[in-house]
Amino acid sequence: MNVAHVLKMKGNAVITVSPHRTLQEAARLLTEHRIGATVVCGSDGKILGIISERDIVKAIAHIGTAALDNAVSKHMTEKVVTCGEDALMSELMDIMTAGKFRHLPIVSEGRLTGIISIGDVVKYRINDMESEQDALRSYITMA
Repeated sequence: MNVAHVLKMKGNAVITVSPHRTLQEAARLLTEHRIGATVVCGSDGKILGIISERDIVKAIAHIGTAALDNAVSKHMTEKVVTCGEDALMSELMDIMTAGKFRHLPIVSEGRLTGIISIGDVVKYRINDMESEQDALRSYITMA
């Protein structure tokens, strides 16, 4: 199954944040939407980075609570790994595991078109395994 199919099922809405917003604003955004990361975009919609709960905790650990007044751009991960809608979910599992991150923005023709989280990957994998089990049960009962 490819990413486009998963996005069609889950939706392709992506919560973004501007780089000049504070870490506290980003934390509120993550909390409000019950998400673990948000893509940082410029006014032109270009991906500038990604900020995750992990980035916010790391900033507070190093600087203290004063970090919450810092701009998102100061603590975001700038090197954002992305993939296209034609990528297979199995590829995403490998990319996320190798990079040790939990959110992967999806880009099509230079535009942000969605985001896949590790939760989406797990849900896909569970559904895939259940389908395999159903197919095997059907095969066994036919034999």
